[in-house]
Amino acid sequence: MSQQTRLREDICRIAKSLFDRGLTCGSSGNISARLDDGTLLVTPTGSSMGFLDPARISHLDATGRLLSGDAPTKEIPLHAAFYETRATTGAVVHLHSTHSVAWSMMPEVEANDVLPLLTPYAVMKLGKVQLLPFFLPGDPQMGEAVRGLAGKRSAVLLANHGPVVAGKDIWAATYAIEELEETAKLALLTRGVPINMLSKTDRAALYAKFGAPD
Repeated sequence: MSQQTRLREDICRIAKSLFDRGLTCGSSGNISARLDDGTLLVTPTGSSMGFLDPARISHLDATGRLLSGDAPTKEIPLHAAFYETRATTGAVVHLHSTHSVAWSMMPEVEANDVLPLLTPYAVMKLGKVQLLPFFLPGDPQMGEAVRGLAGKRSAVLLANHGPVVAGKDIWAATYAIEELEETAKLALLTRGVPINMLSKTDRAALYAKFGAPD
């Protein structure tokens, strides 16, 4: 099986899993993955993540020109910014997952470190997550905001919109965005309740033992 065939199938399998578990709904959310030749496979615009056809996945060249398949998601500039600024990026996943969107609207959220230190797994898979301001869907300025981070963050949370996570491959990006959603859920469940969080020393120790996220 070729790399492209495998990735097409993986995108559809992962997208359906995310959809079936309610992490994305309707025609929201998008996934991209980079092939060894530098071209991208991207979920099509207006498509439901629960009903993707591997043969209709958009195939783009390195400049964003459509090579085959349906027209790609309008969020291509957002995905492209991660590939351009983080050399280790092999895939990008963007969702409109409920708890992450809700957490992005909370007034106490710190823009440069969105997630509270609740579990070691969020630290290990995500590091610090940046909150970006609200943009109209498809606005190229989302990509410019990611470029402004100069590759220092693998994950961002778009205010009133949803999370975007880059990973070394499609599985790593998926696992990380699932962790982001679960941490946002925990943050909402414990909001206003006295709890014992991890410390910044704990975060440093996790980085020292497991390494910072790619």
